Amino acid sequence: MDNLPLLTVGVTLLTCVLAVIGVHVYSSGRAQREALIQRMSQTGQLTAPVQRRRHFAGVDRRLRGTTFGKRIERKIAATGLDLTTGEYAVYVVAGLLALYFAVGAIFAPFFGVLAALAGLWGGNAFLNWQRQKRTEAFISQLPELTRVLANATQAGLSMRTALAMAAEELDDPAGEELHRVVDQLGYGTSMDDALSELADRLPSRELVVLVTTLVLSNRAGGQVVSSLRNLTQTLEERKETRREVTTMLAQIRVTAVAVPLLGLGFLLMINAMAPGALDKMTGSLLGQIGTVAAFGMYAAGFVLIRRMSRIQV
Repeated sequence: MDNLPLLTVGVTLLTCVLAVIGVHVYSSGRAQREALIQRMSQTGQLTAPVQRRRHFAGVDRRLRGTTFGKRIERKIAATGLDLTTGEYAVYVVAGLLALYFAVGAIFAPFFGVLAALAGLWGGNAFLNWQRQKRTEAFISQLPELTRVLANATQAGLSMRTALAMAAEELDDPAGEELHRVVDQLGYGTSMDDALSELADRLPSRELVVLVTTLVLSNRAGGQVVSSLRNLTQTLEERKETRREVTTMLAQIRVTAVAVPLLGLGFLLMINAMAPGALDKMTGSLLGQIGTVAAFGMYAAGFVLIRRMSRIQV
């Protein structure tokens, strides 16, 4: 293979990236385990979670002082990932280099550039996917959350106490997000601002309805218990409907991923049947323009299929 050195470098970089991610996951899991042991060994007040050692602190300080870094920090906070802005930036850069060398060695150097650009988009898409995943998990917990709030308020507890009770009883992500709300209330933030920030952090129709109900009941009082009971039943029905819609659209979403993969498979077949064909194809300006146009159409098809399969329930 003519590109064996590039392939070796790409595989080495990819191995290093996976090793760094593995160390990060291990350290994060170990910190969570120590925090859990410490909580279980005591009764009463919860203890603060054990913080793991942060990496790339210098890069993190420089990025957090920029507008781009602050935007990335807000996205990471919404995903619930135990990552700093500096760690995320270093992982993305290392992944882009690994993609460039690996794809450039397998296909052609020009494809390595396209893969790096796609990886740059993929880094942002990963954060959006994690945020959406966390939002979906939170939405699935909303019926239980409204049930806990209704029981607490029916027992005569204030809304702030009910939120603190729900934060203790519910698992993550609902428990963690409600802990943030309770902490903000403890710092003097108003109920309206704390709940509105929660709705901005995890945007969804269901959460907006719940926040509006809690804010109005906090301002004007009223039959908050009956409202929460009715909301619980509605959220249960919407949860089942969302599950049915997701099942029905699973095949369409698989098609959106399979079509671009088929294109890459055809490129591998062409390069296997005629070694060096991809290098010749991308060696001229016309070939590069055609390649970019082809990948652009694949990307447009992927986006259109995803758009058509996105049904708001």
